[in-house]
Amino acid sequence: MNGIQVLLISGVVIIFLYYIFRLRSALFDLILLSIFSGLAIFLILLPENTSAIANKLGVGRGADLLFYICILFFLFLILKLFARVRRLEETLTELVRQQAKNEAVFIQDKKETK
Repeated sequence: MNGIQVLLISGVVIIFLYYIFRLRSALFDLILLSIFSGLAIFLILLPENTSAIANKLGVGRGADLLFYICILFFLFLILKLFARVRRLEETLTELVRQQAKNEAVFIQDKKETK
C-alpha cells in the first residue's frame, strides 16, 4: 500500500467517524478547518513542494494530489450538510408532534366544557 492509499483511506475513515458522531463538537470543526487552511496556505506559498509530496505519497503529479484532497474535503462538506438537514428534520418533526398534541388537548378540553 502506497502513501496516497493510506492518506485517502484515513480521510474516508475520519469523515465516516465525523458523520457517526454528527458534529457533536464545534472544537473538532475548528481544528479541521485550521488544518485545511494551514495546508492550503503551505501549498500556495510553496507550490513546488506539492509535486514532491505527491511523489512521496505515490501520486504522479501535485495537481492530482490536490484533486484527491479536494474530493475528501467536499465529501466532508456534503456529510456535514446532510447531518445538519437531519437535525433540522428531527427538530421540525418534534415541533409538529408537540403542536398536534397541544391541539388534541385543546379540542378535548373544548368538548368537555360543552
